[in-house]
Amino acid sequence: MRCEVLWSVGLFLALLSPQLFGQTASSAAPPAGKDFSFTVPASQAWTDTGPDLQKGDVVQISSTVSGCGSPATSANSQEQSLPVPSAPVGSLIAKLHPQDAAPLAVGANKELHIEAASRLSFSANGGNCTAGSFAVKVHVVPANQATSAAPTSEGEKYKQQLGAAAQVFLQGQFGLGNAASTDATTGNAASSSAAASTLKVSDAPLDSTLRKDIDGLPRRVNDQFKNLGDMVNFVLIGSESQVKSALDAATWHPADTSDTSAVLAALTDTYEKKDYLAMPMSTLYLFGRPQDYGYEMAEPIAMVASRHHFRLWKAAFTWNGQNVWVGAGTHDIGFAKDKRNGNVTHKIDPAVDGERTNIGQSLQQSGKVKSMSYYLPPNPVQQAKNATGDGYQSDGKILVVFLK
Repeated sequence: MRCEVLWSVGLFLALLSPQLFGQTASSAAPPAGKDFSFTVPASQAWTDTGPDLQKGDVVQISSTVSGCGSPATSANSQEQSLPVPSAPVGSLIAKLHPQDAAPLAVGANKELHIEAASRLSFSANGGNCTAGSFAVKVHVVPANQATSAAPTSEGEKYKQQLGAAAQVFLQGQFGLGNAASTDATTGNAASSSAAASTLKVSDAPLDSTLRKDIDGLPRRVNDQFKNLGDMVNFVLIGSESQVKSALDAATWHPADTSDTSAVLAALTDTYEKKDYLAMPMSTLYLFGRPQDYGYEMAEPIAMVASRHHFRLWKAAFTWNGQNVWVGAGTHDIGFAKDKRNGNVTHKIDPAVDGERTNIGQSLQQSGKVKSMSYYLPPNPVQQAKNATGDGYQSDGKILVVFLK
């Protein structure tokens, strides 16, 4: 874990110097269009910015945040699930209306391609910040000019990605993570019913044989020193090829298996002007052996500071002739002190059910899922610490995903 994080920090700092790869930010003016500036209060549910958008318009958004303040701790706010579960709490999100599209993560930069006449609104993810605001700039390229808009230069692309990485890192590092989703009075995890409603989950009970096999699974993984850590929070049922196909369609990327190969891959990808999306992850154990696969998802470069990731182990049993894969997923939101040895390690979002939902949503959108079900096993994990000593909370359910 120490090598992984030191490599991450080193790459992050190296990428802050574009000269390392001979790239500089572009000074070219944006394509002709209209510019708007807004101040979006972080404490307000939604701010309607007003510009009328037409089909074919391209909207380029950039923002800076003056601070979210402290997330609200009222009972009502504690029970709210994030509008965009995969984005940090308090980060900037957007919504197009009168369309019924789901809110979108914006962060420091975002480009939208408008598919129908609409208006643009902004909010903080969760809408429960007590102070602060976003300074938002919007550049609208009309449809008749959008096709001739010049592509973003490599230098500007890296500048935007580094800005997003820095914002995500600061949000996770200095108390703006999803810890607010834990009830301050009882310590119990906040309700995940709203987030779960975005998943098409079957109400049909699981097969009794499958329930029995899941009941027999270890509840948590462990490190090489036998310290218990992340919880088992999802199961995939399907062949190895079905698993790989579904994860590829859901834009999950296999993690590099060593720091050496990661450095070489990062340098090669950067030299070839590609995005590096396979940062290595530490080895954890289930069934007495290391993970069979590690997968991750994040914006390019920003994954050095924040990434969604999980580990998979093939179970010894099958169901209806299909392989069963056991997973443990968490969301990195910054860096912290490893309580085992004082070294630097990744800090996880303590509301781990959000990552379970993110995994389910991504697979659902891939079109490779037959059905999904939630299952609450006996002796569920609802409050625990990972192997590095950071606490987390859950409703204890396991998401069971049947692949096609």
